[in-house]
Amino acid sequence: MFSHEIEFRVRYAETDQMGYVYYGNYPQYFEVGRVEALRSIGVAYKNMESVLGVMMPVKSLNIKYLRPIFYDELITLKTTISKMPDTEIEFNVEIFNEVGKLATTGTVILAFVDIEVKKSVKIPESLVLILSPFFKNSHV
Repeated sequence: MFSHEIEFRVRYAETDQMGYVYYGNYPQYFEVGRVEALRSIGVAYKNMESVLGVMMPVKSLNIKYLRPIFYDELITLKTTISKMPDTEIEFNVEIFNEVGKLATTGTVILAFVDIEVKKSVKIPESLVLILSPFFKNSHV
């Protein structure tokens, strides 16, 4: 299993009239989490596309709102990959509010797609090599 955490402060523009984080902004938070999680192990989305020729469109998104998050709160976003990817990669996300209480959970599943032929492909071998140490008993 691979996990990564990032902290950031909620900006005014991300909130609604009541000062709550607008519900439509959570998918963007999830994206920040997964991009930074992969970057932390040396994988840049930009290189996935330009070097490996693979894009990762979202197949599904599920969000559960447990408690509100407010303007100017310092939040912690935990992103986890709990199983070795094959033709898709699943990110589980937890967002904790400033006092450490779980506020939001979600799951985002992305497919690996060849940029040129627009067809599903297996996870790039270079990503297998990077992720394998986190999944000692898993096989692709």
